[in-house]
Formats: sequence, C-alpha cells, structure tokens
Amino acid sequence: MTVEQLTLPTTQLTSVQKTQFIKLEKKLRRNVGQAIAQYNMIEDGDKVMVCLSGGKDSYAMLSILMRLKESAPIHFDLIAVNLDQKQPGFPEHILPEYLDKLGIEYHIVEENTYDIVKDKVPEGKTTCSLCSRLRRAVLYKAAKKIGATKIALGHHRDDMIETLMLNMFYGGKMKAMPAKLVSDNGEHVVIRPLAFCKESELIQYSELKHFPIIPCNLCGSQPNMQRQNIKRMLNDWHDQFPGRIESMFTAMQNVVPSHLCDSKLFDFKSINSTSGIINGGDTAFDEVAIETPQDLSPKNHLNDAQQLNVIEVK
Repeated sequence: MTVEQLTLPTTQLTSVQKTQFIKLEKKLRRNVGQAIAQYNMIEDGDKVMVCLSGGKDSYAMLSILMRLKESAPIHFDLIAVNLDQKQPGFPEHILPEYLDKLGIEYHIVEENTYDIVKDKVPEGKTTCSLCSRLRRAVLYKAAKKIGATKIALGHHRDDMIETLMLNMFYGGKMKAMPAKLVSDNGEHVVIRPLAFCKESELIQYSELKHFPIIPCNLCGSQPNMQRQNIKRMLNDWHDQFPGRIESMFTAMQNVVPSHLCDSKLFDFKSINSTSGIINGGDTAFDEVAIETPQDLSPKNHLNDAQQLNVIEVK
C-alpha cells in the first residue's frame, strides 16, 4: 500500500469533499514544503522525530511529512514519538493502533509527569508552564536515545502570531515562536514544518481525515486564559478586517531594525548627517497600499477536541 493510500481519509467522501480534500492537502503540502525549503528544516540523511500529541496539528504534520517524503529529492526518515504523561483517562490504545495502520516507526515514551505537576502546582492554578518544561526534557532525552537529528513540533502560523502578541502584551518583548531553533539544552535542532499553515485549514483537514483526536484537557488544568483571549482578539480582527492576520505574519518575516527602538539590533548612536538614507528614511511612515489577500478563511470556533496541541514549546 502506498503512502498516498495510507494517508487518505478513512471514511468515504462525497465527490465535493474529495475535491475539497485534494485541493486542501495540495495547499498544505505546498506550505510545508515552502517552510522546509526557506528555513532548511530537513536535510539529506536526517532522522526526524515527529512529536505526536494526538491533536489535529501533529496528526496533520505527520500526514503531510509522509506525503512529502514520498516525493522528496532527498532521503530522510520519520519516527513518530508520543509522550504518555499518565494523565487520568488517557486512551493508550489510540495512537499505537493508528500508527500501526500507517506502518511508520514509532515510540511511546511513558513518563509520569502528571503526578509531578500535580504535586508542585497548587490546586486551581494553571499547570501548562511546568508541564511544558517537563515535556521538553523528556522529548529531548527521547530524541537523543533514538538518534534524531531534528525534532518536529506541530505549531502553526496562528500559534506563532499568538505568541508574538502574548510576548508584546505581557512580556514586553517582540518575540514569537521561531520556525527553527536550537533546543533549550543546546543539543537538538527543533523545527516547525507547519509554520506557514493556517489553523482553520488544519481544522478542515483534520475533519476530512477523521483523525482519532485525543482531548488535550485530560489533566483537568485551566486553559491558558491569556492565550485564549489573544486568540479571540485575532479571530475578531479576522472577521472585521480581512487580511490583517496575513499581513501580521508577513510583517514577522520583514523586520526592519532601523525603524524600531532596539539599540542592540541597530547602531542608532552612529547615525549622523553623512549616514545617508537608511531603509527609506521618513518614507517608512507614509501610507502604503495594502493588498487584501484573495484566499481568506472564515472564522472557526474551536471545540474541546480542536484545542492547541498538547506539546507547546515557548
């Protein structure tokens, strides 16, 4: 059985849905391929550890990477890894059964981080921060054990924009999720192949594929309210001002340090009358015509099964 057959939706689609699925998957493959090429995420001979949480994003990431591997001009291996944190009610059978059907190499890492978090975090407080740090440590250890050269996480474009806004509003920094970085311990390269993918399209893809979604709220923790507020704000902007989110993400790829205020990134002290015009000078403040992207997705209201991936690295 080919990878294409293995990654097709498991239920019969109508002719309209099939056309919709083919177009959507083609677009997602193009976006993932563009991100991989732009940031040199995957190289010949890489062993990529795909972190699979059981959420829509990581399922989609694995599916798209498997399709791209089939036609890629280079050779690389994919190994799916899931961290079983021993949360109450975690359906241990779902991921092994799904991955067995795909025929992909995988590892289920069992580590009772749930009890550690419950012991350290007071009742009623959000556990996400500590849980995330513990997950990172376990996943980095797993990557070293299996000899992975890259660690792939399922964060998408909307996650990156939300993180930028969170850091601006609450952290006083212009900092988001990078598409590629070196891990906290300095031993691994972490990549986000879905960096150019919209969450709304991943939701649509997940629904057409009928992924066996595992809820991310099994721990009983309160959701990150700041992130949820940012998400609502961005969704409202998308409804009221179509194209604004696309423009924001484009801006993240077109940073002009000379027109910000960080003297660590640009030498403002050295500017004098002989410096010449720098990056357009005052013309940077003139009004510019912003084209509205043609391909705009409608707002999607997320249910519990469609929340952000369990794995979240800040």
